[in-house]
Amino acid sequence: MKFKIKEKRVALITGTSSGFGLLTSIALAKEGYFVCATMRDITKQKSLLQAAFKEDVRESIKVIPLDVTDSNNIRTVVGDILKQYGTIDVLVNNAGFAQGGFTEEITMEKWRKQFDVNVFGLIEVTKAVLPSMRDRKQGKIINISSISGQIGFPAMAPYAASKFAVEGFSESLRLELRSKGIHVVLIEPGSYKTNIWSKGLESVKIQKDSHYEKEIKSIFNRVKNTADNASPPDEVINKIVQVANHPAPSFRYPIGRGVSFAIKLKQSLPWRVWERMITKKL
Repeated sequence: MKFKIKEKRVALITGTSSGFGLLTSIALAKEGYFVCATMRDITKQKSLLQAAFKEDVRESIKVIPLDVTDSNNIRTVVGDILKQYGTIDVLVNNAGFAQGGFTEEITMEKWRKQFDVNVFGLIEVTKAVLPSMRDRKQGKIINISSISGQIGFPAMAPYAASKFAVEGFSESLRLELRSKGIHVVLIEPGSYKTNIWSKGLESVKIQKDSHYEKEIKSIFNRVKNTADNASPPDEVINKIVQVANHPAPSFRYPIGRGVSFAIKLKQSLPWRVWERMITKKL
């Protein structure tokens, strides 16, 4: 499938088998983008394809296998997209997962996997796309962060640490690319009805004789309750589309019930007051 650049803007999205990635793929396709929808396990493309057929955008979406922890795979995929379509106008770094549990009981293997996917994978995909955007002096890099990139919650240390890293990386990158016509943007959602939390909770096994059993059960019950009562992700998807189409988007977009307030509260309160409030609540 070939087309003139003027006819279609091209979006590369990671982690599109479910959640924000799947919905963003459909939304950008409906906006007139040609979407390169990537996912690690290509056998999980059924939900995306069904949604694409339903919304009549199947011709505007190409599903591509991509493991963001595989350097050769990243270079090959980005190179093939540029060769075939000539451009990547928007990169949405969405691939990621949430590792739950208390730090003492989380293996270093799980810590490294969290950072390999959420941080180093995001950085490497970005680096692969940057030269073409720089040459054209235009492009948007939209990094899907989280309220956990601004606020660290107990029993979510690996995920929070990875998202704090994404925030710091994005801040530096935004300043580096300011004069190159490339806009770097952070989307910072709160809790929404996606499967990231259920997957994160499923990965946690309470160890026999755990020193944190009481705390883990209490916190995870609250997390599950929050996830069960979360809003649909429509406003997050709408914001991503808005940013993709905006000629000069802002840097940070906190989204969700109480997210902006919580971030401002943390920034304004003395730490002792903040930590008492959080520990009492959880």
